[in-house]
Amino acid sequence: MTGSVQPDLRQLMASGDKARTLREAALALENNPKNHEAAFVAAIIFIEAGKLGEALAQIALAVTEEPANVEYLAQQARILITARREAEALAAAKAASQLTSSDPFVLDTIGCVFARLGAHEEALPLFERAVGIAPDVLDFRFNLASTLGFFGKVDDAAEQYEAIIARNPTHGRAHLGLAGLRRKATPALVDKIEAALKAVTDPLDAVRLHYAAAAALEDTGRDGEAFAHLAQGNAEHRARIDYDITRDEGLFEALRHTFAHTLPMISDSVLPDAPIFVVGLPRTGTTLVDRILSSHPQVTSAGELQAMPLAVKQMAKTPSRLVLDEPTIAGLSSLSAQALGELYLARARQNSGAQSMRFVDKFPLNFLYIGWIIEALPNANIVCLRRGAMDSVWSNYKHLFATGSPYYRWSYDLMDTARYVLMFQRIMGFWRQRFPGRIHEISYEQLVADQEVQSRRMLAHCGLAWDPACLDFHRNEAAVATPSAQQVRQPINSRAVGRWRTHEHRLGEVMEFFVANGIPLD
Repeated sequence: MTGSVQPDLRQLMASGDKARTLREAALALENNPKNHEAAFVAAIIFIEAGKLGEALAQIALAVTEEPANVEYLAQQARILITARREAEALAAAKAASQLTSSDPFVLDTIGCVFARLGAHEEALPLFERAVGIAPDVLDFRFNLASTLGFFGKVDDAAEQYEAIIARNPTHGRAHLGLAGLRRKATPALVDKIEAALKAVTDPLDAVRLHYAAAAALEDTGRDGEAFAHLAQGNAEHRARIDYDITRDEGLFEALRHTFAHTLPMISDSVLPDAPIFVVGLPRTGTTLVDRILSSHPQVTSAGELQAMPLAVKQMAKTPSRLVLDEPTIAGLSSLSAQALGELYLARARQNSGAQSMRFVDKFPLNFLYIGWIIEALPNANIVCLRRGAMDSVWSNYKHLFATGSPYYRWSYDLMDTARYVLMFQRIMGFWRQRFPGRIHEISYEQLVADQEVQSRRMLAHCGLAWDPACLDFHRNEAAVATPSAQQVRQPINSRAVGRWRTHEHRLGEVMEFFVANGIPLD
């Protein structure tokens, strides 16, 4: 720590008395408005209380007074990323990473900011150093394990997950992360997860352990037990979240109504930029297509950006906490399409993978934003993945998404998932009719059956010349921060096609629903 220090402020903050800490920090700043340590402590208290504006102001004061303080810069980067000011967060993280620090919390903080911005290459050595200094801090090990997995370093990632489990046998995220590495499960591993389930006290860890048990049991051929764990884990998590599928039904209907006739925005965009949007339901091959496209020498991958949803929300200026709702859809009417495109690009370019002229944005649920994408970015290319209805249901139901995510709450109940798949198919039918020729739809089943033909067609739609590197997508060494990180490092195969049939006798209600609505099962 450099400069003038209030020696009791950190101890006071560590005691947990936040109100008193804030009072003391305010008093110190009143006595000396340039007291950088008091400003830093106040910033930490404010960000933990969710007072973002106050936190930004105080951390800016601290950094202004001590611009070479690596801890201040690291926390400034964290607060800026929370405020979704990604470009400034990246600048602060880069400045911090260029300074020397032996504090593992600082190293991990900088690494987390880089990871949030898709700069996994810069995050990895920071996580490695943090674990080297503080090997018993499990959060540091988990961040390192996850990032190693993104780079396909399966054995190294497994070693870190196993070290976490050795220290905390009920660590649900580590068990689930280990399962996600797709290594061959053993009966001993199943026993270890079952034992953890009996001892776990945290409800979310229990949910994660159920998913991990399901993956391991499925791997060992015990399909009935795997399904039982999935059903229990999904039911427990579904009971914890506030989800009503009629809200999504209203959202899809509002989109159709808004774009049915004249386009809602002012059609003034002349932006030349041509990002490639890979859309579709999650777990249906979007990562595979992203890897094929980004193996082309003219294309990079930006991963799953939320740049378009956030640009739409920012443009609409609606007060709700929902990223997309009916007032937000209505709020963009008669606004500038070019302004929306510029907002999107400004956000997207803050990601390390979106610096090239042609980059892939593979946030799957951008299928909800297709109308605005076409208005705002007239040269954008859209590739939509389609997969058999039953495989779409099963692949989503068996995967635990980020437990706090608002995007995938439909996936924790079989019938909710089936209804969402139907809604997706219908909205894509609408977009196809509304914007003929603008969306290239590709069947996952056809892609794995004839990779070259389907890849050539997709590249042609995107205005890209054929390159044989696209056939060797599995040799692409760039990080993959999605659940498909291990699958896309293998040559293309059809092992996932028809996987739902293992549980066909347990999915009767879903099958009947699709048949009644005229939807093919495969």
